[in-house]
Amino acid sequence: MILQLNQKFEHQFQVDDKIYNGFISTFEDKNALHTSEEFARNKGFKSKVMHGNILNGFLSFFIGELLPTEDVMILSQNINFKNPVYLNDILNFEAVVEEQSEAVQVNTFKFKFINTENKTVAAGRIQIKELT
Repeated sequence: MILQLNQKFEHQFQVDDKIYNGFISTFEDKNALHTSEEFARNKGFKSKVMHGNILNGFLSFFIGELLPTEDVMILSQNINFKNPVYLNDILNFEAVVEEQSEAVQVNTFKFKFINTENKTVAAGRIQIKELT
């Protein structure tokens, strides 16, 4: 297998205007929690909350661009949102190969996104298959 058990990956992402506006433009999700400062503040948030599925896009980048091979496909992913992400937040991403099955060439990663306040904003697992 190309990946190794306990192999660790790290990357930094920023939810900037381009990503935020691109998500809204592409998926047309204009829910007030994500688009209205006033609405979000009235619901107890410090600002409008970024769409959680932006983080799924970062996971796609991780699998497609940061692994040492392009010969992979996602089999499943699970993400739990723990804290809000705001515009211009910088997120430190960490992923570790937690399990492997050489018989079927499957790797399971444990991952998390941590903001600059050292709070985990999301965590989960993603399972991929090596297509060798």
